[in-house]
Amino acid sequence: DQRRVCRRRSSHIQFGWLLVSYTSLAKLTAKFGEHMLISLTDRGDVATDAIDTDVIDQALADADAMIDGYVGVRYALPMETTPPLIGSLALAITIYNLHVASPDPKIEEDYKAALRTLRDISGGGVRLPIAGADAPGTGSSGARLTDRERPLTQASMKGFI
Repeated sequence: DQRRVCRRRSSHIQFGWLLVSYTSLAKLTAKFGEHMLISLTDRGDVATDAIDTDVIDQALADADAMIDGYVGVRYALPMETTPPLIGSLALAITIYNLHVASPDPKIEEDYKAALRTLRDISGGGVRLPIAGADAPGTGSSGARLTDRERPLTQASMKGFI
């Protein structure tokens, strides 16, 4: 499994001092092609006909931050392994973020579907198959009981009952 190392980020899978993204330049290239990535990242005044890895790294970091924002509500971060679903969502978000103009409808629909899936993960509708599943909560189960003396008892209502 190839993974692109991104040293600028502050969270995610940690191997020593290196931080790894949920997806990679290699996976982006395999799915979308080198030509598309060149057209989306070669933004300089003089065309270099090469993928600008700084632009890719920023798009990867932005996608990872968005994923962490949703997933971190329900799961402890960083995840030990990247579930395939998260990798797929990272691809859809990253390619959308690389567009400076309006993307084609397929990429936009994939991005919207990724956001819906992230909302479902955050809300608990979709569970990820990872260890350390739920992030620490408030410790409350939702129901709260109080142990106070009952104000209306048979003794206090004497004469009314």
